[in-house]
Amino acid sequence: MHDEATLIENALQRLAGRLVPDGHAVQAVRRLSGGASQQTWAFDVTTTGAGHAQPLVLRRAADASGARALGTAGLAAEAQLIEAARAGGVPVPGVRHVLQPADGLGEGFVMDRIGGETLGRRIVRDERLAGARRVLARQCGAAMARIHRLSAHHLPPLRTAAARAELDFQLGLHRSHGTARPVFELAFRWLRANAPADVPVPVLVHGDFRNGNLMVGEEGLRAVLDWELAHFGDPMEDLGWMCVRSWRFGHGALPVGGFGTREQLFEGYTAEGGQVDADRVRWWEVLGTLKWGIVCEAMVHAWLSGRERDVEKAAIGRRASEAESDLLALLAPEEEAA
Repeated sequence: MHDEATLIENALQRLAGRLVPDGHAVQAVRRLSGGASQQTWAFDVTTTGAGHAQPLVLRRAADASGARALGTAGLAAEAQLIEAARAGGVPVPGVRHVLQPADGLGEGFVMDRIGGETLGRRIVRDERLAGARRVLARQCGAAMARIHRLSAHHLPPLRTAAARAELDFQLGLHRSHGTARPVFELAFRWLRANAPADVPVPVLVHGDFRNGNLMVGEEGLRAVLDWELAHFGDPMEDLGWMCVRSWRFGHGALPVGGFGTREQLFEGYTAEGGQVDADRVRWWEVLGTLKWGIVCEAMVHAWLSGRERDVEKAAIGRRASEAESDLLALLAPEEEAA
């Protein structure tokens, strides 16, 4: 077994009794795919009685996430956010344990492992999930509205990033990579000229609510995952990010994750008391498309600098060109008309 896997299994074994009542043995420890800046490990804990196996997930910081960790909430805060969301009616996994230094696993937490599908390509194509696709966009809108109405008094300290602040944040990241991309410059210019006024009261924004961070079953949405980019800001940011073309997995005609329409998303959002501003959603969709391109830049930059040698980072970095194409499709009609 790999040294890191052995270390993790041994540390989890010491925690077994705290993770599950009568927890006895840790089994089937394995690293899950995905999670470019965080490590996610699946494992089971058996009990001393009937031998029941409880499926759990360890989420811990990657050792070399480096500059890409800028703007993240931190895993202890992420655990607190998940618990607050659960209390607010958002479907999320239960948190079992927040790691302490004595646990020997670094920063992170352990949560329940919920069954279902997270891979975006399967969610938009799998016949088994056809029924889920009919309701999923509305369910996502409803979950977003519940997130946005959570009281800030019960949440951990987070960065605040309304429209212009987020635009400046992304510009700083892009400049730090030292790359020249004329389409990105065009997008920054359009976003600067059309930036909406800051919302008077920033709310909790998930920050990465998209196809790929959802656990989906035959009945629809089972859990909202990956809260590491949560912050306070404009609630329309989550709706716009959900519509970015990169999360449609080849089903471009369905703008919400490749499985639903904007109308369905908005219906779910308003049914839970949210108010939609379609112009602001579009602005955030453009910024989201640009932001994904900058994330791709960051991954290839980390690979080229030697800080991260995982070939997955280099492969994802190539997708910055896809973001350029998507930005042109969003902006070119207006540029031609101007």
